[in-house]
Amino acid sequence: MPYTLGIDVSTTATKALLMDARADIVAVAAHGYAFDTPRPLWSEQDPALWWEATVKSLRQVLQEAGVTPREIQGIGLTGQMHGLVLLDAAGEVLRPAILWNDQRTGPQCQAIRARVGPGELIRITGNDAQTGFTAPKVLWVREHEPERFRRIHRILLPKDYIRYRLTGIFATDKAGAGGTLLLDLEARDWSPSVLAALEIPSDWLPRTHEGPEVTGQLTPEAAQATGLRPGIPVVAGGGDQAAQAVGVGAVEEGIVALTLGTSGVVFATVDRPVYDPAGRVHAFPHAVPGKWHLMGVMLSAGGSLRWYRDTLAPGQPYPQLLAPAEAVPPGSEGLLFLPYLTGERTPHSDPLARGAFVGLTVRHTQPHMTRAVLEGVAFGLKDGFALMQEAGLGPVHQVRISGGGARSPLWRQILADVLATELATVHTTEGAAYGAALLAGVGVGFWPDVATACRQGIRLTGTTAPRPEHVEGYRLLYTLYRDLYPALRPTFHALPTG
Repeated sequence: MPYTLGIDVSTTATKALLMDARADIVAVAAHGYAFDTPRPLWSEQDPALWWEATVKSLRQVLQEAGVTPREIQGIGLTGQMHGLVLLDAAGEVLRPAILWNDQRTGPQCQAIRARVGPGELIRITGNDAQTGFTAPKVLWVREHEPERFRRIHRILLPKDYIRYRLTGIFATDKAGAGGTLLLDLEARDWSPSVLAALEIPSDWLPRTHEGPEVTGQLTPEAAQATGLRPGIPVVAGGGDQAAQAVGVGAVEEGIVALTLGTSGVVFATVDRPVYDPAGRVHAFPHAVPGKWHLMGVMLSAGGSLRWYRDTLAPGQPYPQLLAPAEAVPPGSEGLLFLPYLTGERTPHSDPLARGAFVGLTVRHTQPHMTRAVLEGVAFGLKDGFALMQEAGLGPVHQVRISGGGARSPLWRQILADVLATELATVHTTEGAAYGAALLAGVGVGFWPDVATACRQGIRLTGTTAPRPEHVEGYRLLYTLYRDLYPALRPTFHALPTG
């Protein structure tokens, strides 16, 4: 039996997933690590941690599955997006990687808008300047660490540093490259005009590849370290959300991926490069050749429910907490919840946005508040859908849901009713790593294309249909929800931040 491997280099662990040629998951192993916050707003990580965890995870997954190195036919890569890895001319890391959740680069974002022009930046890249993106991090290093800046020879994303350690090749995928703010969205390659405006040499950047494209082969040194064999093809793969979408089968228009974890991500495939002119949702190439995607991110989705449980019902199991809320009618009898507990990203790029219960009366009970939290998160996710449809997204036929929140039947039903769309669950929860393994399978010839791989490999395990009697009521409540942020924004910004 031939196999492929998917490697997912996340912020907290690196995972290795072994998949056979039938697209069945055989084994999974992961090894964790921490990240550093040396100053307020900073978030950094030593790339050596990723490599150590990659080696351990690969060796463990092979051992547990009892698979020999000669049976591995391909490797796919995915992982955290936007992070900045700097290498010198000898290929050595110049400084700890600056991660996607680092917030130090507000002034650099303003500088990028000024240099390129805010409208022109969005027109070319599909995105506004955000502190999480890679380009402002490069400008920060130039301004604050000029000695290191002068020694830069290569710029890589986190998973592409692992690619370099595996193959000795500098390469990246087009989906991940889209998250740097340096890619021309329509051309699916680096933008000469943005690079010139920001004075970033083009030869610092790796070549971009489509998701299933082979980028290099495993070197003898990497084979010895990992227990694999030299020469295994390593495909481009994709940034974590693009690979996650492949892993749930959201690879064609009309099927949307919704990840309901600590944060909430709405990911919609499109057949052409479309974007929101105001930059309120992200627009990147997909890991699927010839496809693009729109993406909205809310910061406290499952995180809102976790805060609520930990604060008002500490230690209570989620099923026990949610069960009484099933008896509360839709709309929580006039109680609304704003889920901006850690600021917000989509649709309001506002770190000072706050959470709120609005409409509380003496007749509201804890079950009302519980349901209001679930509904508020659903409304926040609907914001992403609404912006995508304004940007040009076509009809949505099905939403493929994953993440910890997807385990709640009540939350799935609320989401189906709020979004007025069928929700479906799939057979695996290993999203991004599984998607990387599928892309590797396409790259080495298991399937002719990504869509075929998803049709043959991904199985639906259940669906939740919207209830027509509740759809219209939620539509009216959503209009009230949308009025809350503009009304409360002055108060949010006037409140002390300490």
